[in-house]
Amino acid sequence: MKLKVGIVGASGYVGGELLRILLFHPQVEVTCVTSKRYVGDYVHHVHSNLRGITDLKFIDHNSEEIADKCDLIFFSLPHGSSVKMIPDYVDKGKKIIDLSADFRLKDREDYPKWYGYEHPFQDLLKKFVYGVPELHREEIKNSSLIACPGCMAVASILPLAPLIKSNLIEKDRIVVDVKIGSSGAGAAPSPATHHAIRFGVIRPYKPVGHRHTAEIEQELDRLSGGNVKIAMSAHAVNIVRGILATCHTFTLNHLTIRDLWKIYRGFYQGEPFIRLVRDMKGLYKLPDPKVVIGSNYCDIGFETDEHIDRVVVFSAIDNLMKGAAGTAVQNMNIMLGLDEKTGLQSPGLHPV
Repeated sequence: MKLKVGIVGASGYVGGELLRILLFHPQVEVTCVTSKRYVGDYVHHVHSNLRGITDLKFIDHNSEEIADKCDLIFFSLPHGSSVKMIPDYVDKGKKIIDLSADFRLKDREDYPKWYGYEHPFQDLLKKFVYGVPELHREEIKNSSLIACPGCMAVASILPLAPLIKSNLIEKDRIVVDVKIGSSGAGAAPSPATHHAIRFGVIRPYKPVGHRHTAEIEQELDRLSGGNVKIAMSAHAVNIVRGILATCHTFTLNHLTIRDLWKIYRGFYQGEPFIRLVRDMKGLYKLPDPKVVIGSNYCDIGFETDEHIDRVVVFSAIDNLMKGAAGTAVQNMNIMLGLDEKTGLQSPGLHPV
């Protein structure tokens, strides 16, 4: 019998990606999708790529109706919205996968600083598992409440985690430079995302104080015992989908390329969606978002800089997949005891 799932906030880019995956997932049935703006409209009127795939219509949010129709609910809402709805579903015993930031941070005192509001549910913050399978697989297996990571956060955590765990770099001096495509701004237009303004840019838009810094430090602190400091800068670049994270770390001891291969292979051995990329041949010798678009892969590569005892680590993901919907479905699979690759084994599109 298939699991009945719903998506609250299904009209955005992430909601569309969830639908694209879940409508072909062999173990689930999508029973309802919500949207305030498009109530009564067919899904394909918003997500045109799904024309002929589903006859679902968007409904307004009604917790009683959704709870009656669904065993598991994905929340794909703006930050500050999920926290108002999710407790009701928790009380109803539903499985929850939240893609907002509302349950990512474990300390409620961090929310005013990074998100500008007081979090009302410290008890629920403790119950939600941070949904990075590569770090928290066993916890995800035993939980019904998952908080998926931010796209730039997961693009930074995955390349840095092996080095942090190895205790071979300076924990309090890590620089993360992230470049992200326009879909990272969401489906709602703004003056900054208008095509005539957005096209052709390489625009620093959050040079300091990006809110995903909190997640990165939280997760790397857990691996290292604390005192991780991340200096993060974000840039908007002229692509639609994709993130490239360039992470600058400074070593405590001399590290060779061979050392790095050993560290990364050991840490990510058997991980189905991690690929190590440092090739001597081909066009893509190091990670490039163009290669992972449409897939749930995170490509990770590295280089050493002996001049200044620096290791540069790169990661490339599709922000709407490994950075959002793909990881959400991977978490669902783990939670349900399924093969975590189910519905997610498509390679990246090429060329795009």
